[in-house]
Amino acid sequence: MAVRARALGAVATALVLLLAGCSDSGDGDSRGRITLRFQSLAWQKESVDANKELVKEWNATHPDVKVEYVQGSWSSVHDQLLTSFEGGEAPDIIHDASDDLADFAYGGYLADLGELLPQRLKLDIPQASWDTSTFGGKVYGVPFLQEPRVLIANAKWLKESGVRIPTPEKPWSWPEFRSVTKELTQGKGKFGVAWPLKEPVSATLNLSLSTGGKLFHRRADGKAEIRFEAADEVMPRTVHDQVDVDKSASGATLGMGGSDTLPGFFGGKYAMVPLGFSYRQQIVQQAPKGFDWQVLPAPAGADGLAQGVSPQTLSVAEDSPHKKEAARFIDFFLRPANMVRLARGDWMLPTGKEALKDPALRTKKDDWATGTALARHLRPAPAQSVRGYPEWMDKIATPALQEYYSGAIGMDELRERLVEDGNLVLKRYQR
Repeated sequence: MAVRARALGAVATALVLLLAGCSDSGDGDSRGRITLRFQSLAWQKESVDANKELVKEWNATHPDVKVEYVQGSWSSVHDQLLTSFEGGEAPDIIHDASDDLADFAYGGYLADLGELLPQRLKLDIPQASWDTSTFGGKVYGVPFLQEPRVLIANAKWLKESGVRIPTPEKPWSWPEFRSVTKELTQGKGKFGVAWPLKEPVSATLNLSLSTGGKLFHRRADGKAEIRFEAADEVMPRTVHDQVDVDKSASGATLGMGGSDTLPGFFGGKYAMVPLGFSYRQQIVQQAPKGFDWQVLPAPAGADGLAQGVSPQTLSVAEDSPHKKEAARFIDFFLRPANMVRLARGDWMLPTGKEALKDPALRTKKDDWATGTALARHLRPAPAQSVRGYPEWMDKIATPALQEYYSGAIGMDELRERLVEDGNLVLKRYQR
């Protein structure tokens, strides 16, 4: 009996140790407190501070559910997440962008949030934003920050030229924009516009929505196909002609990223640079004292100021054992006042309708009001739910557009490569 008792005691002890080990796995602790890992991609100091402050505030008011902040990186997030999903080590709450979600959603790595999110949050974010993270009728991410493309202009240069200054109510058309850049060009290395198109695909597709360009279309069987129609030509033809015909755009900037153009912009080489709205922060920090700049809306076409965006999103891993608690944290994180803090930290626009009403996002200072006026025109990026898009972008579209913009190929060859070669890529993913 004594031997049997000792054996039973040993088994009981082993079970206790095993359970204790399980509780330390990151899902909870010995007191039953749940721990959620939140991987954030915030990188600017103001944005990182806002994220960490909100996590701290949650932890102070939710003693039973602790959120652990994990720092991620935009430059490596896709491969890092894929590795963590396959290895069963994915964070519970995932910060990403909507154009990166499709393969993870179709691969079964992300939870459907449709039944987990409160009605408040569902109603606060417009349907156009929800469409960016909805695949097959299921919601795989909460879109919360978005960034329109705008024209950052040398205000003094424009004022002295006498050109009409566009507003969100009366923007330039694409033909007028081309005409204005010719008028602003002064020769001797001074151009009306500089297009930073090191990564040309996103800018081309998203700005082409204003002219009715879609490029990606759904057939009756639900499969995607590429068609390059007249509406798709307007934006790329404008850029091509500014660089190669009018000489009103600098060819030297075509291979640059947005930040690379700022020294030339500050130095008086370019009257305007098309950039994301958040670049205002760099301009505020880096512009020479007294440099006068302003934000203008991007050109408008047949569909007005419509523009594609891929919002930043928050998702929940399908493997997370605490999906409801993760959704509760997302709801807290994206309350209107918190969304404003996150938007200001990233110098971007919130998706939430209540947050967009905040006076802090409607000031003339730093031209917040111009960006906020564009929010209602933002649409899902054209390739948002297309499987095979990353390969098409890298192998087909990027080199083809780079060659077209530089003048190495013409419109007919651009169309052939985007469509014929592109549809071969999509076909492999849609068998």
